[in-house]
Amino acid sequence: MTIESDKNPKIKKLLKLIEKSRERKIQNKIIVEGVQENFFALQNNYDPIEFFIQTSIFQNNINIPKNIQIYEVSKQVYSKIAYRQSTEGIVGVYRQKEEELKNIKLKKDPFLVIIESIEKPGNLGAICRSVDAFGVDYLFVCDEKVDIYNPNVIRSSVGSVFNVPIIHVANQELHEFLKDRKINTYATFMNMDFKEIREISLDQSTAIIFGTEHSGVSNFWKDKITENILIPMQGKVDSLNISNAVSISCYEVQRQRGINKK
Repeated sequence: MTIESDKNPKIKKLLKLIEKSRERKIQNKIIVEGVQENFFALQNNYDPIEFFIQTSIFQNNINIPKNIQIYEVSKQVYSKIAYRQSTEGIVGVYRQKEEELKNIKLKKDPFLVIIESIEKPGNLGAICRSVDAFGVDYLFVCDEKVDIYNPNVIRSSVGSVFNVPIIHVANQELHEFLKDRKINTYATFMNMDFKEIREISLDQSTAIIFGTEHSGVSNFWKDKITENILIPMQGKVDSLNISNAVSISCYEVQRQRGINKK
């Protein structure tokens, strides 16, 4: 049976979850739209609850667990529940999953990225995509300002938000964690005292901290870091979008580690 009306109780509940971060947190649920996004969620053992499918669009090219409820919806209903202009006919509902700092196990010479007080879902999604692409071991989010499971985060990450373990943690707790494990900690902020990122050896245990879009790294970290690093630029602007800064820094870590393995 196909759900034909957006007044259907299941659809009304789904729309409430899509539109309201508070509701997602109360119900401990995530809304995931798109084939790749749902594929990554399932691949990384997120617990699915139900799926909404538009059969004329969906190509049935992911393996939905057999015991999970699937609702077929009309094109009109799907246009209401889909938040993307281009879509693939599937919306999944999952239970949220969150890593805890006390449970993580670091490999030898880990590479960690720390994001402090990030505010824009699109930037956070792009950062998730970069840390996934460049092999970051963990992404830490301090002083959280945006819902990590905001649909715009998932969309802009192209599902990468499910591929990298993300830990929400307070600055002080994370500082103690890094200090206890003797992890070199670098920050990126405007200051006369810095070294270019290419001059720093990043093939040891490394954590790089990135601050807010408008004010940078907070004062908490400025006297606790190993070194302040700078991405060299030749143009007239003196700063980069945070997601671009993360991408460039992650690439440099990967580049150095690749060279030193040869």
